[in-house]
Amino acid sequence: MTAGVTARAVAETVTDPELPMLTLADLGVLREVAEDGGTVTVSITPTYTGCPAMDTMRDDLVRALHRAGFRDAEVRIVLQPAWSTDWISAAGRRKLAAAGIAPPRGAPRPVTGPIPLVLGPSPDPVRCPHCGSGRTRLVSYFGATACRSLHRCEACREPFEHVKEI
Repeated sequence: MTAGVTARAVAETVTDPELPMLTLADLGVLREVAEDGGTVTVSITPTYTGCPAMDTMRDDLVRALHRAGFRDAEVRIVLQPAWSTDWISAAGRRKLAAAGIAPPRGAPRPVTGPIPLVLGPSPDPVRCPHCGSGRTRLVSYFGATACRSLHRCEACREPFEHVKEI
């Protein structure tokens, strides 16, 4: 172990394999990092059930911890509570927008009960991450990954992805 470096600090540097501008901490997937003697246990939550990136996230976390000198590292998958796009940090949302990806919109506040499940595109416009316009249109509900959709801005004419709200 590197002197003065915590396992949590190391885990917080690991990036998401599908959105590499975000760390797992930015994405809200990194839940807990516990050190007990020489053992490090990291808990992560998938963005959705069956997320194909979980194996890569696990391997990247273990590799980063080993490089930092933590020899006994284990990654656990935590399914409850289920991940929500509300867990993406403010810094993560800024990084998405800077990369040309519209961040998810937050749940309406204040939440006073169950949030209704909307199957399909939201009636609220997605703001363009390039120019900020709300005059955008959905091109495809399915993007490069299941959690993203493709849009085009009618103001600046630029295409962009949007992280879907969950």
